[in-house]
Amino acid sequence: MSTASTPNYTELTGFYTRLYRYHHLAAIAGWDRNAMMPPKGNEARAAAEAELNALIHRTRTDPRLKELLRAAEQEPLDELARANLREIRRDWRDANALPEALVEAKTLAGARCEHAWRSQRPANDWKGFLENFREVVRLAREEAQLLAADTGLTPYDALMDRFEPGVRAADIERIFDDVKQWLPDLITRTQAKQAGDKVIVPVGPFPVAAQRALNTEVMTLLGFDFDAGRLDESTHPFSGGVPEDVRLTTRYHEGDFTRSLLGTIHETGHARYEQNLPRPWLTQPVGIARSYGIHESQSLSFEMQLARSRACTGLLAPRLKKHFGDQPAFDADNLYRLWTRVRPGLIRVDADEVTYPAHVILRFEIERALIEGAIEPDDIPALWDEKMQALLGLDTRGNYKDGCLQDVHWTEGAFGYFPSYTLGAMYAAQWFATIRRQVPDLDLRIAGGDLKPVFDWMDANIWSQASLWETPELVRRASGEALNPEHFRRHLESRYQGKLTRSMSRGWLR
Repeated sequence: MSTASTPNYTELTGFYTRLYRYHHLAAIAGWDRNAMMPPKGNEARAAAEAELNALIHRTRTDPRLKELLRAAEQEPLDELARANLREIRRDWRDANALPEALVEAKTLAGARCEHAWRSQRPANDWKGFLENFREVVRLAREEAQLLAADTGLTPYDALMDRFEPGVRAADIERIFDDVKQWLPDLITRTQAKQAGDKVIVPVGPFPVAAQRALNTEVMTLLGFDFDAGRLDESTHPFSGGVPEDVRLTTRYHEGDFTRSLLGTIHETGHARYEQNLPRPWLTQPVGIARSYGIHESQSLSFEMQLARSRACTGLLAPRLKKHFGDQPAFDADNLYRLWTRVRPGLIRVDADEVTYPAHVILRFEIERALIEGAIEPDDIPALWDEKMQALLGLDTRGNYKDGCLQDVHWTEGAFGYFPSYTLGAMYAAQWFATIRRQVPDLDLRIAGGDLKPVFDWMDANIWSQASLWETPELVRRASGEALNPEHFRRHLESRYQGKLTRSMSRGWLR
């Protein structure tokens, strides 16, 4: 395709190459704020990030883009360029729905709230947190209303559409209502089944230096490219940066290496996706990860489907002995029992994979009501406790740090994100069901140290596809069907009860 025949499309790609470079700087500045920046730098950094985001917004809303989009539609574009044009139009519409002043105000409010949260959470200071959080919610509601007016969606759907294009709250509600029908019984049955298991808890301390060395070795086993990324520490583990320079963080506890190790494996799944996005597409919207649910499917494929499997604990056991010394707890069978132990707990990021969906359902229901104005920020603790009691039988009254202050997402106004976690778990189960159909001896190969079948499948079906296809089409091409939550239920029943569920229903999200 000659650029001479597509001058308008070519000019559009130039705009988005510039935007990609701005986003590169924004990503590294954000990572540094969370991982390296000294506390007194926050106000200046917030102002700098707000200024950069305003520049990005001005570029995304340049009046020239409207005419370029219209003219490019008439040009002879191939399939890849058409997909990119679709994603450019989506980004342009999203940007033009919001005024620059709101974008800047939201950045400042989020940076202040997140920075204060770091000290307010350990202090159990919900009252202090509310001072900043009310402004974050006010701006998020304003943003949601503007996006809703532009798209015709509900306010919460308009926010969620940024993370999961095309997915609506009604879809999530239907899926989660089904999960709530069978999940409590599975939790009860699994706890009863595991009651007689002998599980040896590893004995620490586990020095941070040894944990860091273990994490680095496991990341290498999982294919992380350290020439294109690094691992650091932060208050809340996350992955950031850009595909050419992926920044991962974890957090260490000398009494428990598991949280750091499994958290690092989780973030490595995100990183492998980013590091393997198609390089020729990187500066364009078609070259980014498809959705946050698809992104979470990668982290949960690594952490839940792979790392917690019996085949993989056999690979990890000798590495634990190498870095921490030999002890009975590092037997591969014991590690498997330890990492598949089902115990309802307060902390989402430490939850086992059976109880984890309950944490996501709770957050989805609260944030949806918050954005739609059915509740106010002051109402969150009581509602949190009510839902935690109903879903997991746990009491969080007065315990804000292990309750509604535990996550970073709301501090920065990331409303609509949480459903992506359970969608990701469902996609991950569907991916592995597909891989196992194609590679019947997959678990034997993993146990033997051969992870290539997993990585090759992910590369061919997810990583290399980026945003070429809209999510439902990507899922169908990868697995042969629409998202089918029954794969997730079958996976949990098989791993935790040793049996399969009823016949598969067909897909939910079309």
